[in-house]
Amino acid sequence: MEPITRPQAIIDFCLAPLNLDSQTEAEGEVRRRLEHVIKTLQAKAGRPVAVDFSSMPSQVINEAAHGYE
Repeated sequence: MEPITRPQAIIDFCLAPLNLDSQTEAEGEVRRRLEHVIKTLQAKAGRPVAVDFSSMPSQVINEAAHGYE
């Protein structure tokens, strides 16, 4: 996977597993907020920030520790 720099592409990748209904006001608000955060970060950095999701370590959730067996 290539690093992603476009805010909408980063958001699409992150929200994909949630399978949100794109017709809801809540989903639109989530996208607006995330886009604002990403664009603000990129503006502060003075350049587009690339995100390489292929190099992210896996997150392991211990369901037993949370009582979800």
